[in-house]
Amino acid sequence: MHLFSQCWTALRTAVAELPDASFGQPSGCTGWLVRDLVCHLVIDAQDVLITLVTPADTEPTRNAVTYWNVAERPAIDDPLGKLIVRLANAYEEPWLLKFHLDDLGSAAGRAAEMCDPALAVRTRDEVLTAGDYLSAYVLEWTLHHLDLIAYLPDVADPPAQGLVESRRMLEIIAGSAIPESFSDKDALLIGTGRRRPTEQESAHLGSLAAKLPVILE
Repeated sequence: MHLFSQCWTALRTAVAELPDASFGQPSGCTGWLVRDLVCHLVIDAQDVLITLVTPADTEPTRNAVTYWNVAERPAIDDPLGKLIVRLANAYEEPWLLKFHLDDLGSAAGRAAEMCDPALAVRTRDEVLTAGDYLSAYVLEWTLHHLDLIAYLPDVADPPAQGLVESRRMLEIIAGSAIPESFSDKDALLIGTGRRRPTEQESAHLGSLAAKLPVILE
């Protein structure tokens, strides 16, 4: 629960401190500008709020790791992705996006701190404990923090503990550990296809290179 709050606060703070010009820069999400990514974070905050007040009366069907589905390729042109781009354009001014993210994001953060981690909640037609659901979002926040700063080198990295935990989850999903010679940040970028490995990195990955990237949805 603490790590969820730490990663979410760091990401929201990074967005709040962005100059207006940064919203028109590309992000690490293929086809999305920073403003599109921030709009997606608004939707994520809504999802957290909805899920935490949607209790389930059945046993969990997923945990923090199995929450994630692995796709064959990135869904660049899916309907939700297109909708987010249109929504982001409708905001017109960056301060409106910042305000909406702060408003919903703060509420989502408070809801996470107040909830019972053992509570069973329902989302995406699956059931998880609230604790596992919020742990899954540590990976979401960390990857999107990396997306946010992909072309903004002056913005701070995600929290170190979030990088460590996200790498751990990604390695379980991939079914193999990424060599220790890779930093946590590089392991996540390469492991999820956000950056192509160099020839030297590919050599260090060995047979694991054939299993990467892992596309999460």
